[in-house]
Amino acid sequence: MTEQPTSFERPQPGGDPAEPRGAFVRAPKHLGSPALPAQARADTGPGTATPCGHGKDGKGKEPPVNGPEHSQPAAAEPGAHRPRPAPEAIPAQPGAEQERTPGGQERRSGRGLPPGRPMPMRRDGDRLRFVGAATRRIARGLDLDEIVMGLCRATVPTFSDAILVYLREPLPVGDERPTGPVVLRLRRTDRIPQERDTDGVLLPPAFEPEPSALADLSSLTTELCEVRPGGALNEVLRGVRPVFADAPAARAALPELLGEGGEAVVPGGQHAILAPLRGRRRVIGAALFLRRPERLAFEADDLLVAAQLATHSALGIDKAVLYGREAYIADELQRTMLPETLPRPTGVRLASRYLPAAETARVGGDWYDAIPLPGSRVALVVGDVMGHSMTSAAIMGQLRTTAQTLAGLDLPPQEVLHHLDEQAQRLGTDRMATCLYAVYDPVTHRITIANAGHPPPVLLHLGGRAEVLRVPPGAPIGVGGVDFEAVELDAPAGATLLLYTDGLVESRLRDVWTGIEQLREKLAATAQLTGPDHPPPLEALCDEVLDMLGPGDRDDDIALLAARFHGIAPSDVAYWTLEPEETAPGQARRLARRALARWNLEELTDSVELLVSEVVTNAVRYASRPVTLRLLRTDVLRCEVGDDVPQLPRLRQARATDEGGRGLYLVNRLARRWGATRLSTGKVVWFELNRG
Repeated sequence: MTEQPTSFERPQPGGDPAEPRGAFVRAPKHLGSPALPAQARADTGPGTATPCGHGKDGKGKEPPVNGPEHSQPAAAEPGAHRPRPAPEAIPAQPGAEQERTPGGQERRSGRGLPPGRPMPMRRDGDRLRFVGAATRRIARGLDLDEIVMGLCRATVPTFSDAILVYLREPLPVGDERPTGPVVLRLRRTDRIPQERDTDGVLLPPAFEPEPSALADLSSLTTELCEVRPGGALNEVLRGVRPVFADAPAARAALPELLGEGGEAVVPGGQHAILAPLRGRRRVIGAALFLRRPERLAFEADDLLVAAQLATHSALGIDKAVLYGREAYIADELQRTMLPETLPRPTGVRLASRYLPAAETARVGGDWYDAIPLPGSRVALVVGDVMGHSMTSAAIMGQLRTTAQTLAGLDLPPQEVLHHLDEQAQRLGTDRMATCLYAVYDPVTHRITIANAGHPPPVLLHLGGRAEVLRVPPGAPIGVGGVDFEAVELDAPAGATLLLYTDGLVESRLRDVWTGIEQLREKLAATAQLTGPDHPPPLEALCDEVLDMLGPGDRDDDIALLAARFHGIAPSDVAYWTLEPEETAPGQARRLARRALARWNLEELTDSVELLVSEVVTNAVRYASRPVTLRLLRTDVLRCEVGDDVPQLPRLRQARATDEGGRGLYLVNRLARRWGATRLSTGKVVWFELNRG
């Protein structure tokens, strides 16, 4: 009887002959030459031929009974069928005998092989196919959890019975050098259910494994592990190569990794592999592959498989961390360049939406803004920079900052667009954008709009009628040498103004004017649901508008700003003009007292008279033209004093010997809030008081 080692079980120098991986297999004479299943090796070489799974050679003759275990006829018929070995997870073909020892046990693992159990990988081709399938599954993951799950699902149960994956906490990103000690966190564990076999088939009672430590991995291991410099675990991780758990270095490193109860998790012998996970520049974790004691131990070639799995997983984790950082940067850029919260100006309610062109491009060149202005007015801005990339987002941020600065100067809308056009030309010759700038005055119920190549706004009236406002189209900012025009329109109470970018109404499937008409019809249909006397809720209206987008309509970023006009009733406004004389403060106190009595706000009389007197006194001291005084009754009482002096007052602590300088100190202590705004004709100082 010829004696030879199998291809999957090479004898090791000095190895124990009783170990399966170093054993020589001797086929008993009374069994003859068994027929190999489809998973068995199909070596060919001089004097051998490939078995076909039916116990005959290529010419249809039976193989010799007393020949070597893997010996076959000397030559095969040209063109004879050579079946490809199936991977490990594929069960044996029906009717094919399993290769067993004289006792009827599986010759590889030493235990019975129930029907349907997958055969182990017997040759290098099986390993290559497994590694290819596993790396493809790992590579499909995009984020960190998907990649770690892909590693676990690819290896259990095909390669191991259980796996523990440790990753650094926190994971390093790019070239940054983490500070402090290296800490590993148990990210995920996976195992074969104790009552099932590797292919998910319930095992007969005779084949059920004994309860083992693999039943509950997370409860027996520590979640956090600090890698001590110069320790055994640190040396294994620096070595990069996977090692068997019975290696001296691994025996010293595993207690440090798993904790005090970790020794119960690792089976004896070569039933565990510790594989460092190394990214592009550093080790980012470790993976521990485990097999139950009754299963076949790992072999030397399995170290190469573990190295491939660890390398592909670590590189995928590195990419996921970098992608997560890019997504975080994009989200932060969008959050900082767009308003985090909208203001609550007097007489108007606001709502907004922003949608990027795609999840991979989280920020683009679209923006919106609402800027409070003096006199309880508010500026509504929406713009769109050409493109939807990081460059477009950077240009958008600069233009938005410029628009906020210009709005603070209280310039007319057409002047704001003119200065934006100049700023865009300074940024570059190809920096073009569209923009619509509108100013709403709740006292006069009027809105002034200037346009720079942007789609026109839509006004939804209280009765349900939606109309596209006729505004001058203008040229995009950045063209240069173009004058912008402004138009003043009515903004009745209860009406809703919708400002948007072209991504909402234009796509590859429809032109911009078709989209605008669909938007108008959508607004009118939504208003009909709430009746003619009640406008639709503002937030729900924005959601309904976005629902009009169909498949293929998301070609560009979308910015949406909705403004519901309530205005301020004329009966809640009191306005006077005072000459810059010494008698002006006393006259202002009397006028304010009468207005408060008319509004039944007598409890605020003392505070209002004191603050009005101080602010008007400061105004008439330096003014050369009439001073304006206006009181507004809304949810708060607001007082505004305007003069023709551009210098803004500053709060300062007056000295004991100073005769003045305490007026603003009183305003700061008694008022709910106060401020000063510079105008093109001077300034306005205002303060607010709670109505109680």
